[in-house]
Amino acid sequence: MAFPRESGVLLHPTSLPGPFGIGDFGDGAFRFIDWLARAGQRLWQVMPLGPTGYGDSPYASPSAFAGNPLLVSLEWLKGDGLLVDGDLANAPEFPESHVDFGPVVTWRSERLGRAHRNSLNHAGSHLRNEYEAFCESQAWWLDDYALFMAIRQENDMRDWQSWPADVRLREPSALESARTALAQEVDFNRFVQFHFNRQWMSVRGYANERGIRIIGDIPIFVAADSADAWANQVQFRLDDNGHADVVAGVPPDPFSETGQIWGNPVYDWRQMASDGYAWWRRRIRRTIDTVDVVRIDHFRGFAASWVVPSPDGSCSLPPTRASRVGRRMPRRSR
Repeated sequence: MAFPRESGVLLHPTSLPGPFGIGDFGDGAFRFIDWLARAGQRLWQVMPLGPTGYGDSPYASPSAFAGNPLLVSLEWLKGDGLLVDGDLANAPEFPESHVDFGPVVTWRSERLGRAHRNSLNHAGSHLRNEYEAFCESQAWWLDDYALFMAIRQENDMRDWQSWPADVRLREPSALESARTALAQEVDFNRFVQFHFNRQWMSVRGYANERGIRIIGDIPIFVAADSADAWANQVQFRLDDNGHADVVAGVPPDPFSETGQIWGNPVYDWRQMASDGYAWWRRRIRRTIDTVDVVRIDHFRGFAASWVVPSPDGSCSLPPTRASRVGRRMPRRSR
């Protein structure tokens, strides 16, 4: 297949200029698209747009399907009638040269919470049907994600492997109790994802109308502390308690003489094959629904990857292989 010669810009939306400490899907995104069009560019590579995890990294996300709440434009929510001028007044003096994630997360999360509470009091009621349709169409990933984040917060943000056993292992009665007890928190997570999706699809549509395609990412692996691993434990090489004895890594190459331990849970490819790789097909479909071109990050992990002993657990690999890779692989960041 022949591809036309094109050029574009790689820029994560968090790097856009914005009024509240971080770039988002507000006016800065539309102005950037206008600039791309004037410059004759045809591609915008955004990198992963999911919630960030350890180290504020989008490659350690609690979900392979969800969007980053920090990208939701608060000014857009005000335009929807979910916030008022006073909600956005007296914002901290955020730095302009970089994102100070701690204060940004605290301040923006509180405003998102206000918007959600206002929606429960019928603000933005013109969006109710659209919201319910989104929740219904995306329930196959959204329900697990919304519950996962609510339980995670209830457990002081501890990783799910340390949750009480009945919730950790997804016993139906425990999940139903959690849905009831945390109903408002679950709805908040759905609410944020609805507005992320609504705003992002408008940004993408604006770009497409000006001849610009969006390049998005599918990181090969998912984070250990993620709704993906928690909700699909049988699809990964985890023990009966949800713990990983082995994790993903890559062997030595010109980039790293000793290889790397990435620490992600390893897929159980035989199990995935048994249902026709349904999880992967859904993941790819969800990505294609939100971007125009998909980049798999990064191909090294598909071309040659290692299953290595988990630094935090015992090893179920044969002793000779386990000791060999263990000696050659100091733990490194990805």
